Amino acid sequence: MANQNPWPFVHLDASAVAEALSRGQDPQAVEQGTSAVLYYLYTSVPDLPVSANACLSALPLPPSADGVDRISALPSGILREIVSRLPIKDAARTAVLSKRWLPVWRGTPLVLDDTNLRPRALAGRAPVRADAPVLTAAITRVLAAHPGPFRVVYLIRSYMDGHQQQLAHWIRMLAAKGVEELVLVNRPYPIDMPLPATILNIATLTRLFIGVWKFPDTTGLPRGGCGGGATLFPHLRELIVCCVSMENRDMDFLLAGSPVLETLGIQGYKKGPLCLRLVGQRLQCVQICLSIVETITVVNAPLLERLILWNSLDGSCIRLKIDHAPKLRLLGYLEPGIHTLEMHNTVINTRKVVTPSAMAPSVKALALRLRFGVRNDAKMLPAFLGCFPNTDTLHIVSEKTFEATGKLNLKFWQENGLIKSLQSRIKGMSFCEFRGDRSELDFLKFFMKNARVLEKVDIKSAMGCFTSIDELQSKILALDPDNWASDNCTLAVYIGSVPEYWNFRRGLDVSVGDPFAPY
Repeated sequence: MANQNPWPFVHLDASAVAEALSRGQDPQAVEQGTSAVLYYLYTSVPDLPVSANACLSALPLPPSADGVDRISALPSGILREIVSRLPIKDAARTAVLSKRWLPVWRGTPLVLDDTNLRPRALAGRAPVRADAPVLTAAITRVLAAHPGPFRVVYLIRSYMDGHQQQLAHWIRMLAAKGVEELVLVNRPYPIDMPLPATILNIATLTRLFIGVWKFPDTTGLPRGGCGGGATLFPHLRELIVCCVSMENRDMDFLLAGSPVLETLGIQGYKKGPLCLRLVGQRLQCVQICLSIVETITVVNAPLLERLILWNSLDGSCIRLKIDHAPKLRLLGYLEPGIHTLEMHNTVINTRKVVTPSAMAPSVKALALRLRFGVRNDAKMLPAFLGCFPNTDTLHIVSEKTFEATGKLNLKFWQENGLIKSLQSRIKGMSFCEFRGDRSELDFLKFFMKNARVLEKVDIKSAMGCFTSIDELQSKILALDPDNWASDNCTLAVYIGSVPEYWNFRRGLDVSVGDPFAPY
């Protein structure tokens, strides 16, 4: 007889439901929250180099007169390239085409994505806990059948709890078979499932993405590696850590053991406040989002080009200290009231004139989140701009002010906001979450009347503040376009249809010249 009352949860088992109830939480709300976390995680995962949705086709050529299999006769290098671009199931099937293909499959670095290992019965839906044994068995078979190396391995759809022995076995096999890119996400619950310490033995990694784990304790391990003091990840260029429970010493251990690291992404760090020290000769991009942070110190990062911060989880003050980053080109989002900026041992505030020793002339794009109704926040805008005198693109997100402090009008900006970079450097500006408040309009009017080389301005409204583009444009007319300082400036306005959010993957994509740009 069919089960008339199937288990109503995908992410919660009986123990997780009991735990939620004991805390006075609604299990359905916990389920929905977990789904949201996983959705955000999955949208942050790097794209696979293969696609299971690609349509393969060939011209309807007549059969060869001599019956020769001309594809199999191609050079081995081309055959390996073909196999390496196929999803794992299709790659394995090539081994039965002919004797020619069998060694090709076994000798080609493969791409393994557990999404493509789901049985046909699971097609079109996400796996649930009852599917876990089938998926884990399929992963084990593939890892055992291929001698390696594995070019890319994505294990993001499997339920790891209840299969910890298999997980540890997989990681040992991946270490032995030389995996290069590993994306490993635990489908909660539990959200603090231990990540096997053998993850630290995969010296071949060039990319590591870990999500929703409890990181192994590195206390007592030699700095720079877990065995004999050797470098931990000598080839690791990209490290992404999402919703991972770990201590500051563990993060320091990871960074110290990755000497060629170029990209660092941290998301959902909640294990106490993060105190991050950035020291890396190859480091180019750092992004920290939705985390509890106390300090970020750029000690020595000679190649660092972008530093992105988005949403402190607890709203506490974050000290950002920049000592040596001579190539820093893109910085944001700085938030007065949240961030304390220290440049070369000088704390930036409204009471001090910014001296050349406290400037970073390399910064070209600066992003800020400002509460224009809070006087102390608004006064920090000129101070921040003074630290980055060569800024040519300014991005502002206007934060909603629930309790205004002080009158901020055009006179305020005329007395506090006139700085050289605004007059002679800034060529582009975006202003998001525009609500049409008087304080916003006064700033924009001042800005447009003083930015002499301005070429382009994008203004996007906050969701629900304007019913039509005509209503928004009528509000913008208050900016008095006939009196703008620049004769060559174009203005584009947009209606915001969704709340302002940050695209984590876009922020890490160095091919995107300015990830702060709204369009």
